[in-house]
Amino acid sequence: MTQLIVLDTVFDAPVAEVCAMSLSVKVHLDSMTHHRERVVAGRNTGHFVEGDVVTWSARHFGLPLSLTVQIFDVDAPHRFANKQVHGPFAAYHHEHLFEEIDGRTHMQDRLTFAAPFGPLGRLVEKLFLRHYMQTLLDERNTALLDTVTR
Repeated sequence: MTQLIVLDTVFDAPVAEVCAMSLSVKVHLDSMTHHRERVVAGRNTGHFVEGDVVTWSARHFGLPLSLTVQIFDVDAPHRFANKQVHGPFAAYHHEHLFEEIDGRTHMQDRLTFAAPFGPLGRLVEKLFLRHYMQTLLDERNTALLDTVTR
């Protein structure tokens, strides 16, 4: 069983700019400084492109964790996605969708994930992991909003 989080964020900026900033390595790292996130393998500057594989290291729940994702389905400035190829989740897939409506950019995050360990993992998802992942998306999008509106 997987969890789905859908988060909508609206920007007073062109869709191409919002999509580009969403693919920026620096913007991603800046949005996760609280978690001491860093790139340990893969593209560490510039913008992610189709096929990039990157390994992130960060601290979550007081523990050092690594997540390796592949960037795919890049159709800038409309969409891109990333999926776990190695890491702590039983499943992890994150879509980023962009649409311009009335001169504003509407970005939708669609994050699907599942914790490992069967029934115990499902309990963890419901008790706190879903909320934690929603908070991470909120932190990232707040930083993205700040970057785009500077």
